[in-house]
This record gives sequence, structure tokens and C-alpha cells, in this order.
Amino acid sequence: MRHRPHCRPQRAATRPQAGFTLIELMITVAIIAILAGVALPSYRDYVRRGAIPEALAHLSDYRVKMEQYFQDYKDFGTAAGAGNCANGAGAPAWNAFPAAKYFTFSCSVTGATRNGYTITATGNAGSVVAGHVYTINESNVQQTTQFKGQAVTKGCWLTRGSEC
Repeated sequence: MRHRPHCRPQRAATRPQAGFTLIELMITVAIIAILAGVALPSYRDYVRRGAIPEALAHLSDYRVKMEQYFQDYKDFGTAAGAGNCANGAGAPAWNAFPAAKYFTFSCSVTGATRNGYTITATGNAGSVVAGHVYTINESNVQQTTQFKGQAVTKGCWLTRGSEC
């Protein structure tokens, strides 16, 4: 007699479930939200700090040009007041500030003998540097009068924190 192996009932092959559980999805969303909450402010600050050198470069460049103008004309402009910098007879073409992406520039002649000036860079509204104001004068005194929208009185140009 032939021996028959013991027969067992066959089970249906089980497949693992496809997809993710709701808990796994919620954990993933929470992790992404936390990372975005940390990364986005850091990124905005990085972009803001990258825009500030535009102002500092233009202020420094215009200051050098103003000193040259003083050597040529023995004053900084025709009259004390805003918009009167380097505007005498035969005024140089550079006396108008170049168009800038993030800042607007202005210059004011000071003193009765027009022997001083203040150049100001103001962050454009709606840009990453809105609320930033930097100045420089004929004595090379660099100041920050507004930083991140807050009034400050610093004897330097702030770029990162609140200290020089």
C-alpha cells in the first residue's frame, strides 16, 4: 500500500497591505511642518542678509565720489537740504543714484557752508529689507537708524544681530 503524505488544507497566500496607515501619514506631515517652521525663518533671514550689501556698497561708493566732488568744488552741493548733493555747475553724471533692487538712496547737504552731507539708504517697502535704514556722512560715520523695522541708534551698519 502506498503511503500518502498527510494532507493539510492549503491557506490562501497573504499579501502585505499596500499604502500607508493614517498614523504614518500624520507623523510625516508633522515632521515636515516642524522642519518648515524652522527652515523658513532661517531662509528669510539669509535672503535679507544677502540684500543688505547692496546698500552698503552704494553708500561707500557714493561717499568716495562725494569726497572727490569736494576736492573739485570745495563744497558738497549748491545748498543745504535734501537732493542737493554734488549738483553744482558741471555736476557729474553720477550724482543721481543708480537704480537698486532693494534700497532707495538719498543725500542731503548739511552746514551753512555746505561742508557736510548725509547719505541714506532706505529699504524698499515690500522687499526683504523693508524697515532697514543706513546712513553715512562726510566724517565716515556709519549708522544704522532702523533695523528689522525697529528704531536703533548704532554707530555701525548692522547686518545680522543687534550688536556691532
